[in-house]
Amino acid sequence: MPFPRLLPAAVVAFALCGAAPLASAQTFSDGQRGEIETIVKNYLLAHPEILEEMSAELGRRQAAAEQERHAAAVKTHGQTIFNSPRGVVLGNPQGDVNMVEFFDYNCGYCKHAMADMLALMKEDPNLRVVLKEFPVLGQASVEAAQVAVAVRMQDPSGKKYLAFHQKLLGGRGQADKARALAAAKEAGLDMARIEKDMVSPEVRATLQENLTLAESMGMNGTPSYVVGDKVIVGAIGLERLKQAVATARCGKASC
Repeated sequence: MPFPRLLPAAVVAFALCGAAPLASAQTFSDGQRGEIETIVKNYLLAHPEILEEMSAELGRRQAAAEQERHAAAVKTHGQTIFNSPRGVVLGNPQGDVNMVEFFDYNCGYCKHAMADMLALMKEDPNLRVVLKEFPVLGQASVEAAQVAVAVRMQDPSGKKYLAFHQKLLGGRGQADKARALAAAKEAGLDMARIEKDMVSPEVRATLQENLTLAESMGMNGTPSYVVGDKVIVGAIGLERLKQAVATARCGKASC
């Protein structure tokens, strides 16, 4: 018995997804399956552009699903992401938009991202910036982050931290304990206290908190950002960061 003709889209779906959805309506013989496969092959050879269209649609759906996961994670962990006392707050503490940056002192892209952050703070007086150490590039990065947390512990204002941050992240060569300590000394920190604090439980708790947050949001590299309720992975540049901040601000008021 001849099988019903299938529309091209259904034929492609059959090829890519298997016969399971169709089997509930009709069971095909081996001969019929072979004929369907031939139709699919010929159709795709004649219209290869459909594969690009399907790939693009898949990408859009995956991106949308990822954004939904990010938004859910930000909602769940928002208090810790934006208001943990273990974050370093720069810019306007009462700003109407939060931009949280996860960074590694040995990340080359983070060096460029630092300039973007400084430019944004200069141009936008209503931006609240939160820095979180996220050492993912080895032991030297962990050592530098430990010193950085110790700097934060004795500098609630963030002013000396920012001076330290710029010196270490903007310097040449690998950032490690020695370079971080040198940057802390140049920023005017109490070095005896730095040495003591960097091995404290607070440092370990801070880095673990940042790691847990990053994992919950699917961050797999540095720099990564949370702007409003959006998670952004990668150094996207100043203009796109401005757009993200503007979008977050529009979410708080009509634009």
